[in-house]
Order: sequence, then structure tokens, then C-alpha cells
Amino acid sequence: MEQTITRKMLNRFVAGTSPLQVLGATTPGVSFATADALGLDTYANSLYIRGYNQSQLGVTLDGIPLGDQGFINTNGLDINEAVTPDNIARIDMSQGGGALDVASTANLGGALQYYTQDPRDTLGADVSQTFGSNSTYRTFGRFHSGVLNRTGTKFMASYARTDAQKWKGHGDQYEQQANFKFVQPLGERGRLTGFFDYSEFNQYNYGNISLEIKQKLGSRTDYFYPDYKGAYLAAQGIFPAGWDQVSSPTDIAYYDAAQDQRNYLTGLNGNYDLTSRLRLKSVMYAQVSGGDYEFTNPYVSSPNGAPMIQQADHQWFRRIGGTLALQYRLGHHDLESGVWYENNDFTYSQRLYSQPLLGEGTPRKGTGPYENSFATRYGVQMNTNAFQYYLQDAWHILPSLRLHAGFKSLLVTTAGGAFENNETYTGQSALPSGSLTTAGAFLPHVSLNWTFLRHHELFFDVSRDMRAYSYGGWNSPVAWGVDNQAIFSQLRKTLKPESTWNYLIGYRYNSKYVDGVLNLYHSDYSNRLAPITSGTLVNANQTFLNVGSMAMWGVDAGVTVRPLPHLEVFNSISYNHSTYGQGIYNAGTYYDLKGKMEVNYPSVMYKSNVAYTYGNATLNFNVYYMGRRYLSYMNDTSVDPYWNANLTASYDFKHVPHVADLNFSLGIYNLFNQEYISSIGANPISGDRQSMFAGAPRQFFGTLRARF
Repeated sequence: MEQTITRKMLNRFVAGTSPLQVLGATTPGVSFATADALGLDTYANSLYIRGYNQSQLGVTLDGIPLGDQGFINTNGLDINEAVTPDNIARIDMSQGGGALDVASTANLGGALQYYTQDPRDTLGADVSQTFGSNSTYRTFGRFHSGVLNRTGTKFMASYARTDAQKWKGHGDQYEQQANFKFVQPLGERGRLTGFFDYSEFNQYNYGNISLEIKQKLGSRTDYFYPDYKGAYLAAQGIFPAGWDQVSSPTDIAYYDAAQDQRNYLTGLNGNYDLTSRLRLKSVMYAQVSGGDYEFTNPYVSSPNGAPMIQQADHQWFRRIGGTLALQYRLGHHDLESGVWYENNDFTYSQRLYSQPLLGEGTPRKGTGPYENSFATRYGVQMNTNAFQYYLQDAWHILPSLRLHAGFKSLLVTTAGGAFENNETYTGQSALPSGSLTTAGAFLPHVSLNWTFLRHHELFFDVSRDMRAYSYGGWNSPVAWGVDNQAIFSQLRKTLKPESTWNYLIGYRYNSKYVDGVLNLYHSDYSNRLAPITSGTLVNANQTFLNVGSMAMWGVDAGVTVRPLPHLEVFNSISYNHSTYGQGIYNAGTYYDLKGKMEVNYPSVMYKSNVAYTYGNATLNFNVYYMGRRYLSYMNDTSVDPYWNANLTASYDFKHVPHVADLNFSLGIYNLFNQEYISSIGANPISGDRQSMFAGAPRQFFGTLRARF
């Protein structure tokens, strides 16, 4: 089943709000959490759709695959960095197995397809200015060329700049982004479009907290920055008052943490009717991205004697690829077949930099420049070739009955590994190198839609999906989730790719006054590779273990009522029951996970949205409930449930000279100022872990928009 988030819905939120924030607040089965009000902090963001996280979804932008959506993306780009939120026209979300034509090596359940707005046919511009809490200052401008010639050529160019201070601790969160799009009609038979994105995110991160830290020191516990003296003393074991209450005060003795990301993404889309029945679709794309991800590390001393170092991870990758598809209408059949190929070259290294002795120099800046490292801890390089083929048929059996059936084939090979290893700092004589191949020859997808009465529809969907082996190097000298060549060599003999069977049956009702939907779903998850984390925050020991099968059962229900011409009320409730199917061995100890609930995803969510328009004024109230989430795989620690409410009010000023449209809006995030844990990062097998982020308190934003 596919749901659409329109531009109208996106406009109900504060300008610049992440589309993920909108999805999480308005869509059944979707859980989104982050540390900032606009949802733009990529380090703290966490998205789940029916138990599948952001690294297990298929995601595209105008057909361009965006790859794994996790932090420090190895083969794609976070949607917040791929396009300015103001330029998104709509989002199509599939919560079943995802469409066969979605180019993705990560899809285990569900897909998000983003589409950008086209340039307007007339010359014009859009500008907006936002001010808000914590010195938030956001400027957006977009120029439309209008139609330039008889062939219909037109383009638009936009620039957005966001600058804000953190709501706790200190540090700037700065972002700038430029988008360009052109449209060239190809007569009456097709069109060519091109898209370019440049983004730069320079962000000081929010500090992680644990359940113990939240209880004993409070949710506002953060890094020392800019108090270098405080961090220097803490690294020597001289802690602030009250820190002796926590079991490991050194784990919060960090001076700062930050990230600096730069991305270039371009795509060219072609659609052309070769005949009255045969249509060609193609996408060509390229991306170059680099990032620096920094922590102070109080567990390692600088060569000059300072009790801490700056530890920075440096990432770079380049990918190129394309898709090609043919659509053919044959009687009551819509046949389609297509291929996708991508090559990705990924490099990742961790370098260590000296911090100055107290009083003898300026501390290194979290966002760089990164110069004169005294050691490289490790380096990893990977090259991936991904190939996907699909064939599908949409058979219109009756005007009211459609059967869709098809399959895709997936082949992904990654080769490479460690090219540099400093045994003094990694503790390993040999880091992993080698190759892994993921192959799925026949991954079927079948769905049925039946409109059995006017306004009433039944639908059914079943699919088999597979996820290619992932790799990375964040915070630990790892490739494919292990940090030792011998372990990797042994793992290759038994490792199997993650795969799922997803089943969905539902009912939908649509009319002028009421829209309703009810979904029942079940998933069988095989060879789940779960990240198990131990050790300190900056020197984490991460192991990927096959925790076997997982069974997921769930139900989503939503209803939208329009009792009056200008009033719309939406309510939804979701229930999910996901349990692990077997126990695991970790470091020689057996943990019985059978029957334990999935970590990080709530069993119960409730969402409500009320939108009312009176004359030129619009009011939008949104509230959602996030149920309890388990922190540990053994379910012996969990995060409390919470409510969050947001309010937006706007007014359109008419008949303003020289302005086609002028609008002022006021937005309030976390209206009732609830204190809560938002996103959860790494999970321990048992007990507590410093991997959670506190949710932002009440925030105020005002935006003035003008259209010319």
C-alpha cells in the first residue's frame, strides 16, 4: 500500500523542517526521533517504518537511489542533505515490501520515494525568512526562470542557509544548501529533467546520555565545549561536583563532538514515448561526498602530555550509476522491465591529533581544519558493484480489479578492507580485508487491489526482500562489522544476507468527508544481523551477530474526517509486536533472546492532526504518542513513553502590492515542554548504554514567506 505526503502537508510545519519529521508526526507506523526541533541533525536522527530502520529501507529522489540512510552514509545521502525541504513536491511511502522498480540494495521492508517540484512556467521568485529559539536564523530563496523558448525550457535555482545554536550545551549548527533543476520537454512525447544538489553541514553534536545520566545528572548534560579547562581536568579524573554519582564519569568527560559534511549530487532523468505503447525511462546520476566526524577522547593522551586527543574520522566516496526501464501496454497488461547498475568507491580513515597543554595553545576546532595528525589509527577502502534487474506486470483484470506481479534480482559485490593499521591504537595485528557477495536471483512481489464497492477497496501485498552486506568504519576499526581478520575469515563461511518475507492485507475507504485505512501486516525476518555495542563512547567495540529470525505482527489504523469545509481531523493508532526467534552467543556467553521484543521501536503509537482554515488564517495542531522502547536486547532496560505536541498558525496577506502571496506563520515545537528521550543509537545486549539523545524542549519559530 502506498501513502502520499503532499506539499500541502509539508507546509503545515515550520519552514525547513525535515520531511522525516513530518512523516514521523503524521503517518501511521512511522517512528522518527531526533535531538533538534527541525530534525536536521543527522547524527541524532532515527527513523523506523514498521520495525525497519532507516538503513533497511529503499529511498530515492527523482529516481536517484539514496542508499543506506544511516549516519555516515557509505553509499548514498541523507534526504536532508540531498534536497532542500522547500523543494520537495511530494513523498510516496510504501510500507509493504517496496516497489520493484526502487533502486536499492538495503530494502527489507518499505520504500520512500521523494519527488522535487518543477520550475514554474512564469518568471518569479520565492523567499522566506525564519527566526526562532536558540538564535535560529534561516533564509531561503528560489528563482524561477519561467518558460524560456518555444521548446518549453525552464529552470529554477534555490539557496538555503540555516544557522542555529544548540538548545543545550554550546556550539553552532550551520547548514547551507543549493539546488538547481531544469526541465526540457521533448515535444509531445517526453521530457528531460536535470537536478543538482550541493550541501554543507557543519554541526556541533549533542552529547549522548544514558538512563543513569538522565536520572542522576539530568537530560541537559552535554559536552564541556567551550570550557577546555573543565574537560582537561575531567580527563585527569578531576570531575565537576555530582559526577561521582555516575558509574563511569570519564564517559561524559568529552570536550566536544562535531561533524563537517560536504556533498555534490547530480542526476539526469529522461522519459520518452518510443511508440504509443512503449515508453522509455532512464536515470543517470553521480555523487561525491566527504565528511569529517570528530570526538575528543579522554582515554588517550597527546604526545605533548595533554590528557586527551582529538579523534577524527575522515570519509570520502564517489559513486556513479544509472537505471533504464521500458514500459509496454499490451491489452489489459502494463508490462515493465528495468535494470540498475552502480559503482561505489569508499574510503574511511581515523586520525589522531594532539590537543594543547592547558594554557599553552588554542584547542582544536571541532569542525576543522584537521592538520598535522600524529598518528593514523586505521584506514579502510571498499569498492562496490551493485546490479539489479526487475520484471513486473500490472494486469487490469476488471476496471475495479488489478493484479500486480513481478520479481527482482540482486547482485552486490564489495571488495576491499583495511589498507592501514596502527597496531598500537587498534590492538589488532591484522584488520579485515577480502570480499563479500550478496545474491538474490528471484525476489518476488505480488499485490492485488480490488474496489468492490464505490469508495471501498481491499488490497493484499506479499514480497520477499534482501539486504546487501553493509560495511563501515565509524568509531572502530571495522569492515563488515568485525575488527579482526581471523574473525572475518571465519565469518565468511557462515554469514548469510538478511532477508524478509513481508505480508500485508488492508482495507481503504475514501469519500468527500471521510478517508479511512486499516492495515494488518506480518513479516518473517531471517538472518538478522544485529549490531551489539560495548566499550566507551568514542572507542566502541561493535560486533555484528546473526541473531537469527524475528517475527513481526502489527496493525495500523487511520481515519481522516472533514465535517466542515475548512476543517480536517486525522487520527491514527499503530500496534507492533516484534520478537526475536532465538538466543545468541557473544564473547562466549549465551543470551536467551527468544521472545524478547525488538529494540528501539515502540509497540504502540498514536497520532492526531487537526487543521482548520478560517478566511486567510490557518491553524494546525499535531500531537503524537510514542510508547515504551527497549534499550537492551535482553529487554532489561527501556525508555519511557512520551507525548509531543506541535502548533503552527499562519496568515495570508492578500492584495499586497508587487507580491503575489505573502504569508506569516508561527510554529511551536514541543508545545507542552515535555522532557523525553528522543532517539536511541547503539544497543547493549543487557543493561544501560550512553547512546541516547534528549528531545528538544519547547521552541518558537516565526517565518515570513513571499512569492513574486
